[in-house]
Formats: sequence, structure tokens, C-alpha cells
Amino acid sequence: MALPQIPNLPPPVRKYLRRPKPGSGEFDWDADEYVAGNKLALFVRGKDLFAAMASAIESASESVNLETYRFGGDDTGRAFAELLARAARRGARVRLIYDSAGSIELEPETETLMRNAGVQILEYHPVAPWRPRWAWNKRDHRKILVCDGKVGFIGGMNLCDEHAPREQGGLDWPDAHARVEGPAAHELERLFRAVWHKETGRWFESDVHPGFLRGPSKVKIVGNHELLRRFVIREAYVNALRAARTDVAIANSYFIPDWRIRRSLAQAVRRGVDVRVLVPGRSDIRSAWYAMRATYASLLTRGVRIFEWQGPMMHAKAVVVDAKWCAVGSYNLDHRSLQHNLEVNLQTTDAPFAAELRKRFDLGLAGAREITKGDWDRRSWAERGLEQFFSSFEYFF
Repeated sequence: MALPQIPNLPPPVRKYLRRPKPGSGEFDWDADEYVAGNKLALFVRGKDLFAAMASAIESASESVNLETYRFGGDDTGRAFAELLARAARRGARVRLIYDSAGSIELEPETETLMRNAGVQILEYHPVAPWRPRWAWNKRDHRKILVCDGKVGFIGGMNLCDEHAPREQGGLDWPDAHARVEGPAAHELERLFRAVWHKETGRWFESDVHPGFLRGPSKVKIVGNHELLRRFVIREAYVNALRAARTDVAIANSYFIPDWRIRRSLAQAVRRGVDVRVLVPGRSDIRSAWYAMRATYASLLTRGVRIFEWQGPMMHAKAVVVDAKWCAVGSYNLDHRSLQHNLEVNLQTTDAPFAAELRKRFDLGLAGAREITKGDWDRRSWAERGLEQFFSSFEYFF
């Protein structure tokens, strides 16, 4: 079923498929690719992000559209459920999409609270073969919040206690999340509407016209789909790496890159680009962590520098290239994000935002341990065996 034709942002031009010459600096940041008029803010801790999201929901008068992989069955999840319920009670149109597998701990009582208040809820691909829209391997990994079609949030943080501050009983996982005001927020809502329409057959119009401006930043929202545009986020990564001239900084929580990303990283190093990758020193998914470490040898041999963060689980999905292009979002450099999940990234050429993201990356390096080739060669045979074993299952990570 075709989506209704409605007024929207200019459709994305497929220039990003044109390969830049390695080291040329050419990339898809033309005016027709990146939409100006946006205002950006960066969050790296849940305490600040959750407060900003709560404020946006409380201020919304027309609509609240929330799409998340994990809606926790914990204090954080219950707090946001109450925020959504209050917004619905005061007359805002509130819609929630949560992934069934990611939100499997969501309590029925919490969902009932929201439904009774008037929140419309879509459970994405229920974990139950006998229910409609069943598809175990296809998950919605996006984290999107749009209020009144004007203020949007996008990044890697789920609504759960893992991202909450320690003083509130959370684990305070570091991450990368962005707040955007302007046309890009409308584009985030368009992606939300597309999923809502595909899964429910119901369409709804945006509450605002996309022509409003909020700030000076040029932004592009890149979202993949289940079939079409499956690899658009990966292509953006590859083209950015091909265009790099001086340095590449990647922070990724489940770093199991496919051969094209690995090749692009190696080619960048050969051109003299300083490539540094920050990954978690311990992971919430131990098997995925061993599969990730199985990729170290080939990258270290080619000159890619790898750092393991020594604090709580590092959950970010961010990249900065030459301090002039960067991206944050839900996209992990792994097989699952590439082949199966719904994902979304915010890309921008905004220099202050890229500088702030790079500053946060450098601070992360200060709390990380670099894995040298010598260190890696001296690891135990038990570790090598675990890495080899779990790398054979990387299709599922």
C-alpha cells in the first residue's frame, strides 16, 4: 500500500550513493542534501536527556510521538508512562511505538495506565507467533521523540534505568543523544508516521508545517527501512570515511563492522588519517562483546587504534570526521543494524556540534585503555577461543 502524498521536506537526493574520491573531502553536505534552520543540543548522560525530554512532553499542546526500542519496566519507564498519560489527559494526541522484544519487561499495568489515559500504542512485531505482525528478527531499534512536530530527540538512549543517574538507582551508561528544533524534527516525525502507517494501516497528518526555522544548523535525518533504503546509513559511513583527510573518531557500543566499513577504515589509515575507535571495555551482552573483540586483530594490523572504555557500559553510536561532519543515532556498526533493525541517524555539518561531540569523545579516551598490537598478541588462549566461538554467530549480533 502506497503512503499518502502529503506536503513534506524535499525528498532526499541520492547523491550519497555517488562515491567521493578517497581523501578528497567531497561528501553529501550540499544545500539540497542538508536542510538548514535547525538548532542542536548534545546529551551524553540520561540525567540531562530525560529532564529535557520530560520538559518537551510537559510543554506539548498538540502531539507527542515516541518511538523506542526499550521502554523499561522500571522506575524510568514508569515515569515516562506517567508523562505520556498526563499529556494525553490534557488533550494532546499521544502515540507510542515500542519494540516488543526490546520492551519485553514493560509491565501490563504500565501499558494499561497509558491506554486508559488515551495514549495510542503500537507494539512493534509482537513476540508471539500467533499474533498479527509477527516477525522475530525484524526489530525497531530507533529512539525518536517528537513534540508538536517542532522539537525532536534522536540518539542511542532507551527509556530505562540503565541510563538513569546512580543517585536515582540507575547505572548511568554514557551515550550520545541529540535534541533538534526545526525542519529536522518534522523529518523525524515523518519516519514515525511511516512506521505507524505500515503497521496499523492508519495515517495521521503532522500538526505543523515544515517551513519553520529554529537555528543555523544544517541537518540530515537518515532512516533505513525493512526492505528499501536498507543500507543508506552504512553508505553514509562509507562515504564519510572515504572523504576523511585528517581524523576519524568512532564511538560504538557493538562494534562488529562489515567488510566495507573495515576496508574503508584501513584505506583511511593508509592515507594518513588518524582513526580511533572507542568501544566498551565490558558489555551488557557478553557474547556480542567477544564477537566484537574478534575484529580487533585485522583492524590493529592495519593501523586502526582501538580504545576500551573502562567505566560503565558505553552505549553510544557516534562518529566525527575531520571535525566537520558527524552523526549520532541508534545505528550500531554490526550485522543486526545493517540487515534487520529499523534505525535512524542524525547527520550534520554543524561545526560547534561536531566540536562538542569530538570533545566528549576525547574525554572518553581519557577514561579508556588503548589496545595495542603487542597487548593483543599476548592475550590468553581462553580469550581467543571465546572470541573465535562467538564470532561465528555475528549474524545474530
